[in-house]
Amino acid sequence: MSVVSSGKIIFCEGKASSLDYRLLNIVVDSLPGDRCTIVPAGSKFGFSTFADGYFSGKAVNQKYIVFRDRDFDVQPTPNCRLLQLDNRSGNQPMALSYRTCVENYLLDPDLMHTYWTEKYNEKQENPTSKWGHQNSPGVARISESIETSARHLQAYQAVRWALGDLVNMSTAREQLKTTWTKKGKLPNSLNLPDCKNQALQLVNQFRLAVGAVTWEKFEDNLVSYQQRFNQEEFWTEKQYLIWFNGKDIQKEIQRQDSKYISLNSFFDWAIGKLDINQHPDLIELRTKIEQL
Repeated sequence: MSVVSSGKIIFCEGKASSLDYRLLNIVVDSLPGDRCTIVPAGSKFGFSTFADGYFSGKAVNQKYIVFRDRDFDVQPTPNCRLLQLDNRSGNQPMALSYRTCVENYLLDPDLMHTYWTEKYNEKQENPTSKWGHQNSPGVARISESIETSARHLQAYQAVRWALGDLVNMSTAREQLKTTWTKKGKLPNSLNLPDCKNQALQLVNQFRLAVGAVTWEKFEDNLVSYQQRFNQEEFWTEKQYLIWFNGKDIQKEIQRQDSKYISLNSFFDWAIGKLDINQHPDLIELRTKIEQL
C-alpha cells in the first residue's frame, strides 16, 4: 500500500523497513475511508517525544494510534485481544500486540514449511540459486525445533518476565532492562542459576532507581513464572508462542543449528503472507484504526 499523509496517523517502532511497519501496512490495507500515514518512530521509549515533535504546529485534535510490541510490559490476557499500556507522560495510551513481538506471529510451522519448500523447488529449477539447504523436514519437525528452542529458553524467559515486573514498578523504566545482554543477543548460559546471578546485578541497579525494588520481590515473581511455564498445557497449547520473546526463540533455533535456514530471510518473506484474520488482536487493531 502507498502510504500518504491523511487524518489518521499510526506510530510504530523501528524504521520503514521494520516488520512492525510492514505489519501495519497489511492491517490497514483496503480500509475504507481516509488512507493512513504509518510513522516509524524508532525506539519504543521515544514515542511521546517523537509524537510531540511530529505534531508540532499541527491541529491539536489530530487522530492517531500508537502500536508497538508488548514485550515484557503487560501479561497477555486469557482472551486474544489488544493490550494497553498507559503513557506515563500523559499522552495517549499505547496499543500493544497480544503476542510478545511481531516475530511471534511469524513463527508458524506451516508458513515456514511452505517457504522452505518453495525455495528448495526454485533451486531445483534454477541451479544458480543461492539456496543452500535440503528440502523442508516437514511441519512436524519444524514445530519440534521451535518448541525445543522455547524449552531451552524457559528459565531465561521466566527471569525476563520477573525483571519486567520490577521494571514496571519504576518511573525510570527507560534505564531499566529485562536482560543483561547487548543488542538482543542471548546469554551464553540459559541455565536458571546463571540467569539468576545476572539478574541479581540488575536488581541491585534497580534498587538505586526504585527503593521498593527488592531481591525478594524478584524471587516471588520468578517462582510465579516458573510455575506457569512448567504447566503441561503451557506446552501442549503452545502458549510459549504468546509469552516468550519471538526474537529469542529465533536466535536459539539458529544457535542450536548453525546451518538452519535464515529466519531473517523467512520473516522478510512471511510478513507478506500473514493472514491477520487468524489473529483477533490484529483485527481489533484494524477496527480501531478504521474508527479513528
